[in-house]
Amino acid sequence: EGAVFLRKKITLLRAFSLLIGSMVGSGIFISPKGVLENSGTVGFSLVVWFACGILSLFGALCYAELGTRITKSGGHYIYILETLGPLPSFLFLWAEFFAIRPANSAVVSLAFGRYLLEPFFAPCAAPVPAVKLVSLLGYYTVLTLNSWSVTWSARLQTALSIVKLLALALIIVPGMMLLAQGHTENFQDAFDRQSLVPDKLPLAFYAGMFAYSGWFQTGFVREEVVRPERNIPLAVIVSVITVILGYMLTNVSYYTVLGAQDVLASPAVAVSFVQRAFKNLISLVPVLVALSCFGTMNGGILTFSRTLFVASREGQWPPLFSMIHIRRHTPLPAVMLMFPLVTAMVCIGDIYHLLNFFSFSRWLFIGLVTLGLVVHRCRHPELQSPFKVPLFLPVSFTIICLFTVAMSIYSDPVNISIGCTMVLSGFPVYYLVIHRKMSNRCHSLLYYLTHKLQLLLEVVQQEIKTY
Repeated sequence: EGAVFLRKKITLLRAFSLLIGSMVGSGIFISPKGVLENSGTVGFSLVVWFACGILSLFGALCYAELGTRITKSGGHYIYILETLGPLPSFLFLWAEFFAIRPANSAVVSLAFGRYLLEPFFAPCAAPVPAVKLVSLLGYYTVLTLNSWSVTWSARLQTALSIVKLLALALIIVPGMMLLAQGHTENFQDAFDRQSLVPDKLPLAFYAGMFAYSGWFQTGFVREEVVRPERNIPLAVIVSVITVILGYMLTNVSYYTVLGAQDVLASPAVAVSFVQRAFKNLISLVPVLVALSCFGTMNGGILTFSRTLFVASREGQWPPLFSMIHIRRHTPLPAVMLMFPLVTAMVCIGDIYHLLNFFSFSRWLFIGLVTLGLVVHRCRHPELQSPFKVPLFLPVSFTIICLFTVAMSIYSDPVNISIGCTMVLSGFPVYYLVIHRKMSNRCHSLLYYLTHKLQLLLEVVQQEIKTY
């Protein structure tokens, strides 16, 4: 009944909710420990949080311009493809699929499971097998919802964004009240230089930038955004500034109530905060945090499935994944593809090792995207973008990203080497599968498998161009 294509269902409110819901997730509830651990003191950790917020705002503005210059969905992937070419875009896709995205999803899923179970086992820690089981159940629930309806996943994102802001408010208000009463003892010697370890600062930035990550999500669903030339920049600016303010106040509240040593000793900082601040809400805040992580999972699946969808449409991924369900109008194959890798990483992963593992690859390619904006401006000076940022923003953001990536090789060589190897492993795959044409036998086999899966999943190619 009508053409099959992805409808424009992301309004300004939903775009704002997507960004808030993707940024405010597990990061602000698990990253304070990583930031403090690698920055050394309370004062320097707050500087890192603010610097990460400003850096995120720079990157978000650059991505907003790219979202108005390049009209396709796909986020990082399509921006690299259109500005730097097919090889780096495939390397991003390879690293994103096999390392960055499943590791990111696993981190958020594990945080969801831990916080959801924390009230039932307090004061003891929740059993690891139970945490992993609940984490997977939560991820599969979101996966099913995104396979069923774009509208309902977008509505869920809006509702959970309100929950996220409520969770931050419950942490901020008691901390600010104590601070106003003069409880500043935890901020003594906040900038003690003897505790600062400069070679660990890149890891502190990784932890902080992980908490802000999500400011680029509207680019992944660009073709589904209503009036993208207006709504993408507006949603980006308002959401990032809101999150910067919320994160700074939340960290000040953490340190006011807990202190540096308690933050470092806590496996779940928000739960420890509630135990200290007000015991009558001890069961509520972990649930709110878990729902916040749930929203981040939802946003991640909603956006990354569009990357696989666009990559398939551009010929760099199997053709099945550019197909849409004939009734649900969701990219069903692309949505379902991630669950085996995420399942494996949840079962074997550790949160902080996973964080460093995927951060190298993620920030390398984000730096390449903003470099691509500079290249695109030079190549196409005739293009008049409805939203344009000063040139120093993409240049400075690119330099900072690449410098941080280079420094992290010294700070954490083992995990960074794993991430680098994952990226480089895409070279032979590109030249054997993408650059060279497949033989007729392989092409026939791929066509046969695609046809059978197409019938099974009830999916077809998009019938109307939306870009």
